[in-house]
Amino acid sequence: MRNSFFIADPHFNHSNIIKHCNRPFSCVEEMDETMIENWNAVVTSNSDDVYLLGDFVFYSRWIVTDPAGIFARLRGRKYLIKGNHDRDKTFRLPWEWVKDTCFLKHLNQEGIWLSHYPHRSWRNSFHGSWHLYGHNHGNMPPYGKSFDVGVDCWNFTPVAFEQIDAKMQTLEGFVG
Repeated sequence: MRNSFFIADPHFNHSNIIKHCNRPFSCVEEMDETMIENWNAVVTSNSDDVYLLGDFVFYSRWIVTDPAGIFARLRGRKYLIKGNHDRDKTFRLPWEWVKDTCFLKHLNQEGIWLSHYPHRSWRNSFHGSWHLYGHNHGNMPPYGKSFDVGVDCWNFTPVAFEQIDAKMQTLEGFVG
């Protein structure tokens, strides 16, 4: 059985994100290894779908990382929504696809809008569709049927569709 997971903002290899987001790690190696272990603990099959909503690996002119090594260690069929820190090396990895945004129609009746950034309005938002995003590292509350699926909000672990569905049931949608 194929499962679906969502995750944003792992920022693999970004040592400063530990300080910026108050992540509970002593070093970037500990953070990266914990997130890889957490990912593979829930994504148990290479046929599971994982939608990564941006900022896979951090790049700077001082940090040169080959993201292929991290990518290869992560289970699942991986899809990328581009984040503001993603670069060509990330786009060239063997993702199932790479997009700016995406509207998924196969997981729920209303549809799910995927973007790295939060939106105040999105496709079919007034008709019950959901919106999942990252970028804010847990600093923006849910709005309508939308919330942050970033690692800083979900114990550094991909979020299963069933968890998303349960949380969406607690949120008020828009009245159209």
